[in-house]
Amino acid sequence: MSELKRTPLREFHAAHGARLVDFAGWEMPVQYRSILEEHKAVRRSAGLFDVSHMGEVDVRGPEAEKFLQHLVTNDLSKMYPGRVVYSPTCYPSGGVVDDLLVYRWAPENYFLCINAGNIAKDLAWIHEQAKGFEVSITDKSDDFGLLAVQGPRAAAIVQSLTGAKLGAVRYYHFVEGPVAGFHCLISRTGYTGEDGFELYVDASEVVALAEALLAAGAPHGLELAGLGARDSLRLEAGYPLYGHEITQEISPLTAGLGWTVKLDKGDFIGRAALLAEKQSGAANKVVFFKTGDRRIVRADTPVLGADGATVGRVLSGTLSPILNEAIGSALVTTVAAAQPLAVDIRGAKINLQLVKPPFVDLKKAP
Repeated sequence: MSELKRTPLREFHAAHGARLVDFAGWEMPVQYRSILEEHKAVRRSAGLFDVSHMGEVDVRGPEAEKFLQHLVTNDLSKMYPGRVVYSPTCYPSGGVVDDLLVYRWAPENYFLCINAGNIAKDLAWIHEQAKGFEVSITDKSDDFGLLAVQGPRAAAIVQSLTGAKLGAVRYYHFVEGPVAGFHCLISRTGYTGEDGFELYVDASEVVALAEALLAAGAPHGLELAGLGARDSLRLEAGYPLYGHEITQEISPLTAGLGWTVKLDKGDFIGRAALLAEKQSGAANKVVFFKTGDRRIVRADTPVLGADGATVGRVLSGTLSPILNEAIGSALVTTVAAAQPLAVDIRGAKINLQLVKPPFVDLKKAP
């Protein structure tokens, strides 16, 4: 067994009573008090997450934009300094290597945020694809701590610690500035469906920043939140998780992320396969469901069609603390998606009610 990696906040988590678990090779907090209460705090006030396990990569050079346009499925041509774009990056087969955030500092200077479990794989892939482009790739993952403040009170909490005018920072935009005296990249992004900010800071300063945010957030009802709430929040919002709704076998089109695939922007890795899938129609599709029942439908549970035959499998499942019922996602045949679906939980047939996410009413940033 290899030793688990730790973020700079590991002792902070332990001191605040976190239950630590193995997540993609990282020792991370799954919860502090209660996943249910942490989830509700983010929906009602605010939660503070450690996401320092995420990877950061600098992409620089005269052909930085040209390279990234080749690498990802979304169109980056309209980006400008301070803009963030979400995009999958695909294999030639159309399957997903990872989904990531692209930050633009300047025409020749970009910054990627990639998933923690994919850092080594992504870096190898990016370096390989960069051959032939006038571009440099630098892994900056160890340099940064990353904190996410999410929820209706997130902006007020962060604003109390910075002179930056956060009201002027639109959704999927970023600025630089001091937060509690620490220089940060302040990004209006997140993975909960709520308004909020992700704060990139020097790894040596992330503990002090977390303590400052916790103190500033106390009057606003800020709660420390772990990976358990992060997962239930993202599923309520209908956001994909790599390895579940998107994989090497599940393309962005199959996953319902067609809005991130710009086939008319020019050639990119996976374009031919994705174009063929769009023209012929995907054999399978990712659907989201609720059950009207509190029993959680676990990943890999077979999904049954109208005749009782298996037509797919569950990808993610949890209990929605807001709806107080089980919700989830599944990969099913496109034909079956238009028919009644069900699962069998210990001999009980549970009907799936298909839902277009988000499952709950979410308030976006102005």
